[in-house]
Amino acid sequence: MAITLTEAAAKHVNRYLSRRGKGVGVRLGVKTTGCSGLAYKLEYVDEVDDNDLVFENHGIKLLIDPKSMAYLDGTELDFVREGLSEGFRFNNPNERDRCGCGESFRI
Repeated sequence: MAITLTEAAAKHVNRYLSRRGKGVGVRLGVKTTGCSGLAYKLEYVDEVDDNDLVFENHGIKLLIDPKSMAYLDGTELDFVREGLSEGFRFNNPNERDRCGCGESFRI
């Protein structure tokens, strides 16, 4: 079981946490929504919960709730810039299908 973070994503998270002035890392999870069933959620966090699974890459803590781990195992979180757009990209080997708008996915 592992979740990884690219160097580009780690630099982005680190910059954001520095500007914010606090935080221990990023919590990743999934929620039920959209036309394909699941959507990724990401939030900056100030403290680790007792039930969080903790992974660390490039000095950044990735916190995962145990229920989401089955959907996220093997995922790499990246940060990409394409033209004028930028954002996080979830490279998830478990993803079988994605809706046309890109908001949700199916395992």
